[in-house]
Amino acid sequence: MRIVFAGTPDFAAIALKALLEAGHNVVGVYSQPDRPAGRGRKLMPSPVKQVALDAGIPVFQPVSLKPEEAQQELAALQPDVMIVAAYGLILPKAVLEIPTHGCLNIHASLLPRWRGAAPIQRAIAAGDAETGITIMQMDEGLDTGAMLLKVSTPINADDTGGSLHDRLAGMGGEAIVDALARLAQGELTGEPQNDADANYAHKLSKEEGHIDWSRSATDIERLIRAFNPWPGTFTDLGEQRIRIHRASALEQGSGKAPGTVLSRERDSVEVACGTGSLKITSVQMPGSKAQSINDLINGGKQVLLPGQELN
Repeated sequence: MRIVFAGTPDFAAIALKALLEAGHNVVGVYSQPDRPAGRGRKLMPSPVKQVALDAGIPVFQPVSLKPEEAQQELAALQPDVMIVAAYGLILPKAVLEIPTHGCLNIHASLLPRWRGAAPIQRAIAAGDAETGITIMQMDEGLDTGAMLLKVSTPINADDTGGSLHDRLAGMGGEAIVDALARLAQGELTGEPQNDADANYAHKLSKEEGHIDWSRSATDIERLIRAFNPWPGTFTDLGEQRIRIHRASALEQGSGKAPGTVLSRERDSVEVACGTGSLKITSVQMPGSKAQSINDLINGGKQVLLPGQELN
């Protein structure tokens, strides 16, 4: 089959590599326009574009797929199927109808549980026991199409947004290769989603990482894991912004106001929450790298001391 692939970040690049390693005929790759990155703010190709260039595959980077010229350019590739993974552009109805077998999306959630931009992080923050990959037949809605194939994985107690992203990216590559094999055999059938079970995984924002100590320790610990490595979580001590990289929830309450530092030991700092308390083991001070509490103490920083209040 003639395949057109559309994607932008690492998650999608891993899927593209899997397709190429499986010997599929990828005749064109779509990715978002190059963005400035690094200290020099030079224009950098997306991870997907780089994989395509290395493989000698033509790359297309339209700002939108709505103009007729962009749609004609895609149609000229005569795709049998279009594979989409974290592309970042809306596919109009006219584009969905160009490939013979339509457009298949690699979505990082067990649909319809989490639709939208940040299903990996939302699953961790919500305390879901499992998540996975859904290969979906795309329609005009937001992740509303028929489900073609699902694979699941448990969300471990120590999973972060980063670790789960990497695991799901690998699973996504395997799943789309499996789905295409079934498609070729005529064995890929769609199952409608139950809209009543759907949740919207809103795009992540940096401000959302500001810890609200009135929440339960369990909720805060999940947020810290979900937002690691990006956008990260933080709290303020006076005018100092302290980023929190690792922590665990403790059930026992203290009777102290949420945000009050309860203790500072060599291995951790304990902070009162709305319910329970949070045991913090790794932080990042302004202008510094992430460090253990032991290293923070050895550095002589008079922060996160018992009685201090975080907000």
